[in-house]
Amino acid sequence: MNKYLPLLILAIGFFTQCVPPSEEKAMGVHLDYTNPTYQAVYDLKDRNQTDSLLRYFKNKDATMRYMAAIAFASTKDSTAIDSLGSLLSNDIEEEVRIAAAYSLGQIGNIKAQRLLLEGFDRGDTAGVYKNVNAAIMEAIGKCGNRAMLDNLASITTYSIRDTALLTGQAWGIYRFGIRDSVSPAGTAKMLDFATNSKYPTDVRLVGANYLSRAKKIDLANGDSLIAPALAREEDYRVRMVLAIALGKTKTERAANALLYQYNIERDYRVKCNILRALGNFDYALVKTTVYNALSDPNLAVARVGADFFLKHGTAEEAGTYWEIAKQPGRKWEVATAMYAAASKHLPYGFEETRKYLNWEIKRKFENAASPYEKAAALEALGQYGWNYRYIRDAGYPSQFIVVRTASVKALANIASMRNFNSFFGGGITARRELAECFVDAISTGDPGMVAEAAIAMRDSTANFKSVFDSVLVLENALKKLRLPQEIETYNELKQTIEYFKGQKYTAPTKTKFGHKIDWKIISDLKPGTRVNIKTKKGVISLDLLVDSAPGTISNFLELIKDKYYNGKNFHRIEPNFVAQGGCSRGDGYGGPNYAIRSELPYFHYDQEGYVGMASAGNNTESAQFFITHSPAPHLDGNYTIFAKVAEGMDVVHKLEIGDVIEEMTVVEPK
Repeated sequence: MNKYLPLLILAIGFFTQCVPPSEEKAMGVHLDYTNPTYQAVYDLKDRNQTDSLLRYFKNKDATMRYMAAIAFASTKDSTAIDSLGSLLSNDIEEEVRIAAAYSLGQIGNIKAQRLLLEGFDRGDTAGVYKNVNAAIMEAIGKCGNRAMLDNLASITTYSIRDTALLTGQAWGIYRFGIRDSVSPAGTAKMLDFATNSKYPTDVRLVGANYLSRAKKIDLANGDSLIAPALAREEDYRVRMVLAIALGKTKTERAANALLYQYNIERDYRVKCNILRALGNFDYALVKTTVYNALSDPNLAVARVGADFFLKHGTAEEAGTYWEIAKQPGRKWEVATAMYAAASKHLPYGFEETRKYLNWEIKRKFENAASPYEKAAALEALGQYGWNYRYIRDAGYPSQFIVVRTASVKALANIASMRNFNSFFGGGITARRELAECFVDAISTGDPGMVAEAAIAMRDSTANFKSVFDSVLVLENALKKLRLPQEIETYNELKQTIEYFKGQKYTAPTKTKFGHKIDWKIISDLKPGTRVNIKTKKGVISLDLLVDSAPGTISNFLELIKDKYYNGKNFHRIEPNFVAQGGCSRGDGYGGPNYAIRSELPYFHYDQEGYVGMASAGNNTESAQFFITHSPAPHLDGNYTIFAKVAEGMDVVHKLEIGDVIEEMTVVEPK
């Protein structure tokens, strides 16, 4: 008997049966975090006291039930699966049932699949339970098996007016896709969703994100649908991911459509994605467009163009990359990337040319005023193997934390060279010296250097096991790391120690509870209060989403009061993704000496301007935050959303690496 048959029989009834309506009256969910009783329930989630939370599943107050149910979306505790399933099937409150469904999906255990199916309100022709059903379909995508993927994809009963249900179906298939669970039926459904203009924008958006992000999907002949859809699509959010999807088809028609769209495109985010998509095609066909992108007035577009040449460039044009890098007026981000492209692709036999190229990059490093420019120059030097001694000697002693971390990244790039052995004439001496470099980095105790060195040492392509056997050095370094503020570094080094010992990878070490929510801050917060981030580019004004993340907002406002953020950099700018800041070190490995809890309610990163907490895993957040340039639904359910840009999105788009947060202030409504 097919092991999936009982589930399939149950699923067939998905849309044919009817649940009798409850005679009880729903009272609604009314969050109020100034209420001490609700604060006490929320504290149970914050302390991970899940047994105590379960008691509230039968509370008469719907808000209590909702808070208890949604808490498990953040804790992801599988012991609550059965109780959540009962809540999903029996609660009279729509918001409570949605919370239960979402939490079941967040837990990600296959055991939840049957409970989600049982909670589906079948035959809901009036659409009373459409939002619950939509949440259930998305949750199934997070925990269901392949058979359920095909069943979900086969649904054809929803009309164009059933926006919530169609969107839920799309989210479900998308969630399967980013778990690398794909099928021809699922891809065909999402191709239809993404390219058929009859569907609502939200449905097209999810479908296009699936085509863009899902791996190992067959888009043969998909260009015939995606190309015209890209040309007529009015929403930039859909266009930008359709561009990536079209690139995956790798056809001549797709290339021509992308080149045409680039020339008429006005949104820089779409242009960035088109440039990325062009990497799938013949270099000679697309290079002129990419060369032109290097002079785009939008830095993000120019940066993506430079990254194209670093990744896809040719030896024949290495000299051209070098000439472009030297041209006056280039932003340093573009210039150093072009230097990196020249260094990477310059043929090995051009020794005299190589000498002058290296000399120029070294002068760029030595003369750069910004530590971020220095870091980029070191990473450019890391494109040529024999620079490893210079990188170590120049980078390790630097007064700039960012430069020290970048020096290890540059050495890691050298260590991962595919032709390492042939390049270094056997490679034994160079591999041994690089291993010593990484051990030296770990011995410094510098969190950024330790983390990057640990990652490099367990890279199987580098084969450091052949030249390194002193795990004791790594274990001693592990003991000296401070928790919880260095938890990311701790887990990277722990994983490397397990690698050298030949042990199976174990779960990351979790942070202990140690930073209580200051509820007075939340209670005193006036409705409509904003946070202003002042930069030299302008002011970014944030609306705070208190109902979604009170703990994060309490911490954020506490840090602002202490002037923690003043003078910190935006240390990471990923074009058409995020601007990230708030690191005390400036390299992404710094923060206060505590961690706060993740807060993950049912929320989607489906717009630009969401503000989320940077994280190295659940409950590792502290101070670093990011602002999205555009939708990023792959972050859903894993990264706390606590604010939304209300004004100054144009400033966000203009931020550059190293830009300073001059001041953060809390602005109360007048």
